[in-house]
Amino acid sequence: MERKVVAVCVAVGLLGFLSAALAFAAEATRIKASDVEQTRQFRCTYPKSPALALGLLSAFALIVAQVIINTVAGCICCTKHPRPSGNNWMVALICFITSWVSFVLAFLLLLTGVALNDRRTLERRYFDNDECYVVKPGVFAGGAVSSFTSVALAIVYYVALSSKNAQTGSSRQNQGIVMGYPQVAPTQATPVFVHEDTYNRQQFP
Repeated sequence: MERKVVAVCVAVGLLGFLSAALAFAAEATRIKASDVEQTRQFRCTYPKSPALALGLLSAFALIVAQVIINTVAGCICCTKHPRPSGNNWMVALICFITSWVSFVLAFLLLLTGVALNDRRTLERRYFDNDECYVVKPGVFAGGAVSSFTSVALAIVYYVALSSKNAQTGSSRQNQGIVMGYPQVAPTQATPVFVHEDTYNRQQFP
């Protein structure tokens, strides 16, 4: 595997791990029902929470990872890379589609959690019942799992295309080499001149 492929995979993998870690941290610090203060007028006052910043940073890291891997690998439908054949093509196609689906799901979950943990937005809402709305458990955690899955599948997609490109490049190099046996021009013997008398003497002793 080339150094460029390894460097891209390491960088994108670290960003995916960072995105998932930040999302799990946002899940742990999200606003819970016990943290909300409710007044007699059924006004819900929400405290400050680091989940807002953590969720935004997680979404940003996920976007950067997706931009890097798709810029380097390219779209599967473009002509930037030769189309893999056989199992490599199916693996690349499935990973590409699933990666984008996971990316959209993770981005929506993270933004939903961030919006619902915004204290300035929620503290002015009034409720007809005695309960104050909070983010359900698992929203940020689902975003973390989806973001890590998206990055992991994107890396598999990039490696599948890169391995195919390496094989194609090596085959092209081998086509330029002519295999065969060395050809040596036959040497011609130096003509020997025989005197006419010698030839006549051999026939007539």
